[in-house]
Amino acid sequence: MRRLRQLAERTPPSRERYADLLRALAITLVVLGHWIISVIGRDQAGHPTGHSALGDLPWAWPLTWGVQVMPVFFLVGGYANAAALTSWRSRGGDATGWLIDRSSRLIRPTTALLVVLAAGAAVARLRGADAAEIRTVVWFATIPLWFLVAYLVVAPLTPVMYALHRRAGLVVPLVLVGLVALGDLGRILGPDRLATGNYLFGWLAVHQLGFAWYDARRASQASGQGDSDRPGLRRRRLPTSRPAGAVLLLVGLVALVLLTRVGPYPVAMLNVPGERLDNTAPPSLALLAAATAQLGLILLLQNPARRWLHRRGPWQAVIAVNAVVLTVFLWHLTAAVLLVGLLDALGVLPTPQGATAAWWAWRVPWLLALAVVLAALVAVFGPIEARTRRHAPASTAGPVRTALVAIGYAGPVAGLLMNSLTGKTAPEPLGLPAPALVAYLAGAGVLRLLRSGWGNRG
Repeated sequence: MRRLRQLAERTPPSRERYADLLRALAITLVVLGHWIISVIGRDQAGHPTGHSALGDLPWAWPLTWGVQVMPVFFLVGGYANAAALTSWRSRGGDATGWLIDRSSRLIRPTTALLVVLAAGAAVARLRGADAAEIRTVVWFATIPLWFLVAYLVVAPLTPVMYALHRRAGLVVPLVLVGLVALGDLGRILGPDRLATGNYLFGWLAVHQLGFAWYDARRASQASGQGDSDRPGLRRRRLPTSRPAGAVLLLVGLVALVLLTRVGPYPVAMLNVPGERLDNTAPPSLALLAAATAQLGLILLLQNPARRWLHRRGPWQAVIAVNAVVLTVFLWHLTAAVLLVGLLDALGVLPTPQGATAAWWAWRVPWLLALAVVLAALVAVFGPIEARTRRHAPASTAGPVRTALVAIGYAGPVAGLLMNSLTGKTAPEPLGLPAPALVAYLAGAGVLRLLRSGWGNRG
C-alpha cells in the first residue's frame, strides 16, 4: 500500500488517468466474460472439456456490443504508445530503442506463461499423459494469446504509423476502414483470402484513433500556453467534446443495427459457432461500428471519470491493476484449467448444461473460486510484469540494431501465430508446437540481449 501511495503521489499532471482506467476495465471485462460464459462438460472419454454458452443465449448477443472490449484495449494502446514514443524521443531516444524498451512489458510475462505451460506439459508427458490430451489443455490455456499476435504486430508499427498520422491525421483510419470493407466483401462474395488483411487493418484503425486521442489531449493541455504546434495538433486530433461523443455513439449504434439486422453481419461481436461470419476473426465493419459506439461512450464519460480518478483510493486501485494487467489477462484461462482439473480430480466437478438454471446457479461459486486461483497465480507471476524496468534511451542506432529488433519481434509473432493455427487435439508432447516454441524463445532472447545493451554499436 505504501508503494501504491507513493506511485499515486508521483503521478505527473499530464498523465491521462482515464486511459489507465479503461485498460484495467477492458481486461477485467475480458476475464469475467470468458469465465461467465464458459460451459464445462465431458467428452466421450469422460474427460472435462469446455465451450462457450453464447450459442445458447441469443438474447445476450446485443450485450456483446459493449463487452467485446478488445477495441478499447487497442484504442488505449494507441494512446499509450504515442505518449511513450513522444516521451522517449524528447529524452533523446530513437524509435528502435523505444521498440526495444517497449518489448519488455509484453514479452517477459508471456514468456513466463509459455515456459511454465511447456514445462508442465513435459512433466505430464513423462508421466504417461496422451500428447493430444496435453495439447487440448494447453490450447485452452493459450486462447488469450491470439490477441497478442495482433498487438505484437500493431504496436511495433507505432513509429511508422504515428509519423503517417502526423502527416495525414484522421484520413489514415478512414482509409483502413475502407480496406476492412473490401476485405469483408471478399468474405461475403469471395474469395475469402481477401479478408486476411483485416487482421491488421481493423486493429490498426482503432490503434490510429488512439494517436488522435493523444493529440487531442496534447492540444488541450497546450491551450493557453502558446504551443507552436497547436495548429498541427488541431488538424490531427480526435474531437473529444460531449456533442462529438454523442454523435459517435449514435452513429456507431445506427451502423450496428443496419449492419447486423439488415446487413449480413452476426449480431454477436464474439464468435458464435454456426454463424457464417465472425466479427472478430478477422475484425469486420460491424466490429468497427461497435468500436465507434464505444468510443462515443468513452468520450461522454471522460469528465466525471477524470474527476473520480483524482481521488486517492480509485487511482491507487487503477495503478495496482495496471501493474499486473497483462499477467491477469495471460493467466485467467490457466486458472480455469487448474480449477477444472482440481475439481475433477476430487470428483466434485459440476457439469451443468449451458443456460440452464443449474448452470446459472453455478456462476457465483464458479467466479469466486476462479478469482481465488487467479489471485494465487498473479501473486506468483505478477512481479515479473510489475518489476519490469524502463531503460534510458540509447545514444546509438544503426541498421544492424534495427534489423535485430525486427527479428526479435518476428520470432514471438511467428511462434504465437503457429500456436494459434495448430489444432486443439494435435499430438504435441510439449503442448505447444516445437517450432512455435523455438521461434518465440529465439525472438524473445534477441530482444532480451538488446535490452541488456548488446548490439548498440550496430
